[in-house]
Amino acid sequence: MKADFVNPFLLSLLNVLSTMAQLELKPGAPKRKTDELARGDVSGLIGMVGPQTRGSLSISFEKGLALEIMRRMLGEAPTTLNEEVTDMVGEITNMVTGGAKLMLGEKGYEFDMATPIIVSGPNHTITHRADGAKIMMPFDSDYGRATIEICFE
Repeated sequence: MKADFVNPFLLSLLNVLSTMAQLELKPGAPKRKTDELARGDVSGLIGMVGPQTRGSLSISFEKGLALEIMRRMLGEAPTTLNEEVTDMVGEITNMVTGGAKLMLGEKGYEFDMATPIIVSGPNHTITHRADGAKIMMPFDSDYGRATIEICFE
């Protein structure tokens, strides 16, 4: 998987959280993912299909970070991963993918986005619907970690 294809998703996540939640994340080192275990407590998963490629993206948030984003974006301070928090994770997943889609469109990559699926709970799993390598990139904050996963054929 080429960096010029992956980087728009990473940049879009940083941009969305900086703009919408005034939250800065520190990128970690990318790794190849070989299992289906999510690296967080709530995850958004979205499929993408286009003429040149097919793949999926997931963004997982640890509970503390998801709750802080909720507080900053909507002024609400839930103490659990309730329906409003999972809806917010779905919207963030949409915004990140949409931002990356714009950047990739400028490079000639076109794809359509599906509706995000949200999964939550300790030790939940994420099943990417593409046969390519899975790359995961952790991002740290003072409130917990977010991990983005990208899988493309």
